[in-house]
Amino acid sequence: MPERPAVSVVIVTHEHERFIGSCLESLAADVTSGLAEVVVVDNRSADRSADLAASYGWPVVVVGLERRGFAANANLGMAAGRGRHLLCLNPDTVVHPGALAQLVEAMDGHPSAGLCGAALVNPDGSPQPSARRFPGVRAAIARRSPLRRVLRSSRWNRRHLMLDGAGAPEGDDPHPVDWLLGACLLVRRAALAAVGPLDEGFRLYVEDIDWARRMHDGGWGVYYVPAARITHHHQGVSDRRLLGRHARWHYLGMLRYARKHFGPDLPVWRVRAARTEVWDAATGQPAARS
Repeated sequence: MPERPAVSVVIVTHEHERFIGSCLESLAADVTSGLAEVVVVDNRSADRSADLAASYGWPVVVVGLERRGFAANANLGMAAGRGRHLLCLNPDTVVHPGALAQLVEAMDGHPSAGLCGAALVNPDGSPQPSARRFPGVRAAIARRSPLRRVLRSSRWNRRHLMLDGAGAPEGDDPHPVDWLLGACLLVRRAALAAVGPLDEGFRLYVEDIDWARRMHDGGWGVYYVPAARITHHHQGVSDRRLLGRHARWHYLGMLRYARKHFGPDLPVWRVRAARTEVWDAATGQPAARS
């Protein structure tokens, strides 16, 4: 049996044909060295995403029987992974050389870490705020209300994005944060078993904030690793239209998050209950259903 890799990279594709090739190519050296394996879960894409991924020969490609939310597909991929750690990675990313090794080193060097993530950068090399503070009412107004265009550079928004000069140490050493963008999240198996996988009640957004909140509540740390760099073609679909479909999913996700963590009596419209999985604490794998 092949030696267990340090990390299983889980990539969920949904009409990502134009991105998946460059993403997989950026991972090829880590797969060849034995550091990583790759699991691609395709959400029944109408394009050639699954075929293109399979053409590389080394990813494990899983095509779902039906279209599902991101969290459900990511959980399916994590259940298939053999690595010591599991990395949820967006298909619209390019992993810089050495980034996976730095993430694994950070996780192994911080036994209390449940999640860690890389420094995301835009295609032009500019930084993408990927380590953030937990959202509050002011951040919600600055980012999701009709006032968001005028509040983009506000103190409220800058504090949420950790751009206010407080709480973000300089240098490349890993440091604890509230939460990290879900484009790149490395999870420890023991933390996954203790806290549980992504909440499948979130369709596409906010599952990363919820996961980090649950990690903190369970006594696990969340660490930002500036030395690990990943280019992210952040598409910002939910930002384009205030009342578009993706924006609506984001609003519903935030309502679900608020109700889940701050009071079950908060009014939530059409937010379905989470589908729960039981994970075995010893193996870090889904337990057999009775």
